[in-house]
Amino acid sequence: MALFVQKYGGTSVGTVERIEAVADKVKRFREEGHDLVVVVSAMSGETNRLIGLANAIQESPSPREMDVLVSTGEQVTIALLCMALEKRGVSARSYTGGQVKILTDSAHTKARIQDIEVDGMRRDLAAGRVVVVAGFQGVDYDGNITTLGRGGSDTTGVALAAALKADECQIYTDVDGVYTTDPRVVEGATRLDKITFEEMLEMASLGSKVLQIRSVEFAGKYKVPLRVLHSFQDGPGTLITIEDEDTVEKPIISGIAFNRDEAKLTVIGVPDIPGVASRILGPISRANIEVDMIVQNVAGDRTTDFTFTVHRNDFAKAQDILKQVCAELGAREVTGDNKIAKVSIVGVGMRSHAGVASKMFDALAQDNINIQMISTSEIKVSVVIAEKYLELAVRGLHSAFELDKVDTVSE
Repeated sequence: MALFVQKYGGTSVGTVERIEAVADKVKRFREEGHDLVVVVSAMSGETNRLIGLANAIQESPSPREMDVLVSTGEQVTIALLCMALEKRGVSARSYTGGQVKILTDSAHTKARIQDIEVDGMRRDLAAGRVVVVAGFQGVDYDGNITTLGRGGSDTTGVALAAALKADECQIYTDVDGVYTTDPRVVEGATRLDKITFEEMLEMASLGSKVLQIRSVEFAGKYKVPLRVLHSFQDGPGTLITIEDEDTVEKPIISGIAFNRDEAKLTVIGVPDIPGVASRILGPISRANIEVDMIVQNVAGDRTTDFTFTVHRNDFAKAQDILKQVCAELGAREVTGDNKIAKVSIVGVGMRSHAGVASKMFDALAQDNINIQMISTSEIKVSVVIAEKYLELAVRGLHSAFELDKVDTVSE
């Protein structure tokens, strides 16, 4: 017998029929003798509907009242799933975040978990009940309802698994695992049997949409084995776990991530003096614009070109800020390009293999793709290229690193 925490997202519980299907799946696990804590999201579209209602009444609603409102979506789902389980003869009990209790700080709409009380859940599990918990929500020390922000239900699932010392946290979604890259771009993309927390964190931060970064960080910190599975198809999924001794013998590259939502800005002819980077990026940071890649080139005339990337949605705002900075610094001009993309190769095997970056650059050169910026870490290499070459680049790299080979997944 094992203790599993299972999380089902909005599409998995989007209709009564799908909630019934989840109940059937949970029943099968119970019949196999496993203890289960099930975390659910609101039914797909419900959170957006609630936000729409709020915005129809008030342009900028109070964050506290927004948390009270949007948290009701998950409350509907936990009750309906418990009803479906009881109908099947499976004893179940629902819990809101406050009933658990999942204690958070008081940062409404983006709260962070501080502590989880597990005694009540353990008593129900010992009594043979399935515990059904509302994801995405908690309660602060003053009893106010809070929500955890984007990806909050995944975070709830991982946090409960850590607190209960579960054998595995299973994230059920609309894909059957983590792939070497997006199968919609590369027909030969293959499902990975296993990937490390480090690799998954890089993949998530670089554009992979399978899991939210925050939940992967949480799982890695508390060493909670994560498994990504398809809600409506049986299969082994992908296990996300700590790096083991065999990992270095696995393929050098585990996957290719990409992000289309990039824009590049360059301040040309900046005086090469101490503190210039701070004077450029300080105003950008104060405008709450997140900077990704940075490159600085010093010319022979004691000036420098300073280039960085931001999210495409922040391009116009950042460009306006830089024009003022340019005038203050006496720089020549500001240029920008919002038709770029970032492509990254990720793999812990890079630690023990030389020449990985060179192989990546050779593959791109063979397809006549120019590299505009480069960023590296111990287990990843990222490049910025023109957006129009994105799919060509991903396919070429997937082939160059032979990620379509069957030994990247379990047979």
